[in-house]
Formats: sequence, C-alpha cells, structure tokens
Amino acid sequence: MPASIPEADRRHRASAAFSLSFLSLVFSITAFSSSHWCEGTRKVAKPFCKGDSKGDLCIRFNSPDGNSSQAVQYIWETGDDKFVERNFHAGIWYSCEEMINEEGEKCRSFISLTPASDRGVLWLSIGAELLYIVLLLIGNILMSVEIFYYSSVIDGLKINAFSAVVTVLAGLLGMVAHMMYTTVFQMTVNLGPEDWRPHTWDYGWSYGLAWTSFACCMAAAVTTINKYTKTILEFKHKRKKLERSFRIQYNFPDHTAPEKVCNVYVNSFQNTTDDPAHAMRSLRHLATISVL
Repeated sequence: MPASIPEADRRHRASAAFSLSFLSLVFSITAFSSSHWCEGTRKVAKPFCKGDSKGDLCIRFNSPDGNSSQAVQYIWETGDDKFVERNFHAGIWYSCEEMINEEGEKCRSFISLTPASDRGVLWLSIGAELLYIVLLLIGNILMSVEIFYYSSVIDGLKINAFSAVVTVLAGLLGMVAHMMYTTVFQMTVNLGPEDWRPHTWDYGWSYGLAWTSFACCMAAAVTTINKYTKTILEFKHKRKKLERSFRIQYNFPDHTAPEKVCNVYVNSFQNTTDDPAHAMRSLRHLATISVL
C-alpha cells in the first residue's frame, strides 16, 4: 500500500534533516582533524648560503673564502632583502611552516605555542569540539532510527523531539567551540613565541568548513523541529475535526463523549506506522463504544 501524502512529506523532511546532520558530522570531523584553520606568512631572516647554493633565499658572501672565520664578511642585503617569507598553516592540534632550503614542512604542537594563560581556553575548545561531534553522531543515529526502524507514529514523534534537542545542543556547542579557538589563536598571534608569530594571516578552508558544519547542524535542527511541530499541529487539527463531526453525526448524552472517542482514536496510533487518516474507517465503532 503506497504511503499517503502526509506520511511521504514527513519522510522527506526526516531524510532532509538526516542529510544535513550527516554533512555537518563529516565537515566537523574533517575540520577538527586538519591544520588549515588559519594560514599566512612569517617573515624570517635569510640563512647564509652554504657551498655552491645560490638564489634569493639565502645571503651570499662577497668572496669565495667567505666560509673562513678570519675573513671579513660584507653583506649587501638591507631592509626587507635580509628576510624571506615562509608560508604556514595552523589548526587545533598542529602549526606547520615550510622549509626554506628543503622540501617539506616543519610542524609543532599548537598547544605548546599557546600562551600558558590561554591553554585552559584551548582545552575547553577542544572538549567542546569533541562533544559537538559526539552529539552530532547521536543525532544522526536517532534520525536514522526515526526514518527506518520506528514502530509507531507516537514513537517517531518521541525520537524526533529528542533528536531535535540533541542537534540544537550540538549546534550551540559547535558555535562556542569555534569562537573560543578563534580567540585563542588571536591571543597566540599577539603573545606567542617570537619565532612563530606570523607577519600576515587569514582564516583557512578548515575554518570555513567548521562554520559550514555549524550552519548544516542548525539547518538540520530547524528542519527536525519544523517536522515535529507540523505533525503535532496535524494531530490537533484532525482531533478537532473528529470532535466536530461526532457532535454533528451522533447525539451524545455526555458532552465529553466526543473527546473520549478522540482519545481512543489517538491511542490507537501506538501500534501502527501508517498515516493517522487510515483509522477513519473504525471511527463509527469507537463512537459506539464511547456512547455505551
């Protein structure tokens, strides 16, 4: 039997919420494990050229005997010519910068670079990021259970409400964690070690991915809450229509009888996953029971 339009609409909304939440989880794990939250350049002094090495990345001596400790050295580079810019990128765990005369990168722990007064905030940010990922995972599990495995409409509503709360909490934690890391990085730029402070820097792709994860998380939460609210409103609307039809169709000696019949009607959903409209065929039988 094909699903009715309201039931199909609910499943589409549940699938949309699950897709957004799953994207948020993937983006958050990718950003958390990467080291490209911030990128920029560092200005460092050029090293002395060794052997036959030449180029603009090292300082050349004025004579072939430059390596002799007895020789007087004349260095013609002045001002910015004495410095070279190194590209670097930093994340929650590591900060890496390129080597000047060699291939590859040199990485250091970002936690060790952070000022001692701000390390507590950084650990709080890491804890919040981990909890953000855990809550997103729980929300994804609940949404998948709601789509594929729930046994009744009422159970689906309960799972839907819980997944909405979990997703909203995850979004709030993610927002706080991203803001705390931003603050810690800015403090490290100003108060960090002299041999690390960047000359220029900007936010990298991991930072954008982290905030995209937050946006997807909140979109999933809004979709889930909207689905829950719409289902509750549908129930209330059908209940009022039933009460009105009972008052018109039957002469109840008790004015509360229509409400009792509707209670029996709503309770009958606990053993079915079909749309509420399927129970309309048994309303006459329920009304007879209530009057008796």
